[in-house]
Amino acid sequence: MQAKTIMFPSMPYDEDMPQGRPTNRPRSDFGQRVFEARKRLGVSQVEVAHQLGITQSAYAAWERDAVALRPEQLAKLSRILGTSADELIGREDGRRSGGPSGKARRLFEQVSRLPRSQQLHVLTVVEAFVEKKAAEG
Repeated sequence: MQAKTIMFPSMPYDEDMPQGRPTNRPRSDFGQRVFEARKRLGVSQVEVAHQLGITQSAYAAWERDAVALRPEQLAKLSRILGTSADELIGREDGRRSGGPSGKARRLFEQVSRLPRSQQLHVLTVVEAFVEKKAAEG
């Protein structure tokens, strides 16, 4: 008697499908903040690890375990994720003092991620507007 093969329709893979083996350990507080920042940015662990110059598994440990990063690693990670090092290490309560708030803050955070030459163009326009308003009264 010959064995019969049963075929199931294959499900297509999509980008929301988890990769690798899930862990049973909870993330550290730092790891959770790094994970959330990466997800907001919409990039994979592989992409962040590549920009950091480390392996994906080393980066995955940063998101999962309590790690001690060198200051330059923390600074580079915060630049890649488009956030502050203070936010990643949990020093901020979500509100910044002394800077723009709401929509203006979000726009300036986006401007800060542009290439330097494009930032200068934006700042030239903003400075001219502010100077004009100050002269008016």
